[in-house]
Amino acid sequence: MDLSRADWFTSSYTGDANNTCVEVATNLPAIVAVRDSTDPNGPALIFSCAAWKTFTNEIKNGAQ
Repeated sequence: MDLSRADWFTSSYTGDANNTCVEVATNLPAIVAVRDSTDPNGPALIFSCAAWKTFTNEIKNGAQ
């Protein structure tokens, strides 16, 4: 999948001194991409928008 147009961002809650966090791109059509900020050329997880919404809602509700 071509992610060259992805606009990656990190959460404002990220506070690790080593900048080790996940980056998320939500500007791509019909998908949300997630990657490791320490390996920007590495693999990315790809979610449908619906799956991403379910995933983040579950995390907010305490799922582990």
